[in-house]
Amino acid sequence: MSDPNADEKTLALIRAARHIDHIPPEHYRVPFRNIRHALTQHTYTQSNKTYLIYYDAEGNRTELTYGEFLARASQIANYLHDDLGVRRGDRVATIAYNHSDTVLIYYACWLIGAAVAPQNIAEDDKRIAFILRNSEAVVCLVRAEYVPRAEHIIKGTDEGLGAPNIREIVVLGTDKETRALPYPALYEMVRRLSTSYLADDSMPKANDTALRPAGAETPGLEDEALLVYTSGTTGAPKGVVLTQYNLLVDAQGIAQWQAITGNQRMMCVLPIHHVNGIVVTLITPMLVGGSTVLNRAFSASHFWERVIADKVHVVSVVPTLLQFLLEYGQKQLEAGHTIFGEGIHRRGLIHFRHFICGAGTLSMALAQSFEETFGFPILHGYGLSETTCYSCHLPIDLTWDEHRRWMYDYGYPSIGCPIQPNEMAIFAPDGSGELLPPGERGEICIRGHNVMRYYFKRPDANAETFNFGWFRSGDEGFYKQDARGRKFFFITGRLKELINRGGVKFSPFDIEEVLMQYPGVKVALAVAFKNTYYGEEVGAYVVAEAGKTLDAEAILAHCRAQMSFEKAPKVVVFGTEIPVTSTGKYQRLRLQDLFSAWEHTQFRK
Repeated sequence: MSDPNADEKTLALIRAARHIDHIPPEHYRVPFRNIRHALTQHTYTQSNKTYLIYYDAEGNRTELTYGEFLARASQIANYLHDDLGVRRGDRVATIAYNHSDTVLIYYACWLIGAAVAPQNIAEDDKRIAFILRNSEAVVCLVRAEYVPRAEHIIKGTDEGLGAPNIREIVVLGTDKETRALPYPALYEMVRRLSTSYLADDSMPKANDTALRPAGAETPGLEDEALLVYTSGTTGAPKGVVLTQYNLLVDAQGIAQWQAITGNQRMMCVLPIHHVNGIVVTLITPMLVGGSTVLNRAFSASHFWERVIADKVHVVSVVPTLLQFLLEYGQKQLEAGHTIFGEGIHRRGLIHFRHFICGAGTLSMALAQSFEETFGFPILHGYGLSETTCYSCHLPIDLTWDEHRRWMYDYGYPSIGCPIQPNEMAIFAPDGSGELLPPGERGEICIRGHNVMRYYFKRPDANAETFNFGWFRSGDEGFYKQDARGRKFFFITGRLKELINRGGVKFSPFDIEEVLMQYPGVKVALAVAFKNTYYGEEVGAYVVAEAGKTLDAEAILAHCRAQMSFEKAPKVVVFGTEIPVTSTGKYQRLRLQDLFSAWEHTQFRK
């Protein structure tokens, strides 16, 4: 399936960027026909093995075996198909959070060949409304506590609101107050399912037709699976179209590189509206027949006890969480406990192997302090939504001395070597397609089977991003080679001026539009400045109109009233001049040093 909004030349360039070692994307490197095939195969062979463990906000623990999980996902797939009319190729939006129900919904969509368009509740209403409209989703599944806001977004008549393509809102986790809403209560249906629905003696032996909705089409590897949105320098979110093959082949590459097998367990502490949480800690363990522990949210005080209790081997994190764990550990030491907490000894962590870390700016100081404090290696990596998730990691076979050399001897911690589904290179940053040698800085570019199908309905972005047959990341970096000829890559900054706060990227243009609405503001720039806790934080550089005196706290309050706390500026710096290029473009990066006093400040709501 091709994007009808792209011309033939661009489609050819995108196709070139989806090759690996001259092998086209339809020459599949996974042993499954679709996600359903992978899930059912593991269910046939180990239906009583645990796949998903879930901890809710109160710490209550539930567990689903492969058999129970497939049964419930199949029931929801029937509900989507038969009751809501969702068909292969449709998109289903979610406004939810980390919950076992959310995981079941994702898989239910993939079972019938529908795609998931997960929403980030931290975004502002107008942005979510735009994404819902742009995604062309047919239904939206919403947690009960978000229903009033979802109705405002979807049915609202204010400028920028409304998503008329959403024909039904489905409420998840209903109670007496929300039961009266005129929408099906999916959670009630799921909750009533028997956990023994799929006992061994009732397993379909030859195929999975007994679990399919009647009349449902069989999805293939090229069916859309995820439509996730990423910020762009033009301000408008871009929809990244990922196929079932994208998810499976990237997960396979991660599993092979990290030596993750079916007898191991991973833990998810990242939001599953993002590709990191979905691909690394939901798809990857399923692909190899392993298990995963899903947390409602990250908690430093419960982290290590759950790693021990559930015998977790690998956890995927962002740098912010390493900082939180480090601070928690230091407080525990001050209180006379071990670095892991009261009553927790390192002996209980004999099974734990390492951390996967990416999606944000990892400083050498934080990485070194963390590794020396806890004694566990960080396998630093890098990737984007456009490349499904991870494209490279530090090798797992490095000696401790080699690991430290690549992490600390080059001015930046290495993001490692390309994983099997893709290749990476450094090209001239001007988009000319000139390949650069080792050590020379340029644009990090990627091509392979995990490269997205395209940006949805964005021919301009597709033409720019794939203009010479590779995916252009917009990130600056370089590479060095080791004695074995392996390329170790490093990221040094951004060519695109997105703000990367804890792995979540915000467009400065969106923030500046809000700043400019404040009376008396002549010019305002959103600036990414270095921050110990989130890698980068959001600052505002403001030039007042002549004769106007502005109040920083009032400007911050104005922004927080219209944006999420995460996205809103935390600091306002006033000035009189704006640095510009010879063509008149603002140079935000030259303003970063003005915010250096707040590098080590943790901003809270």
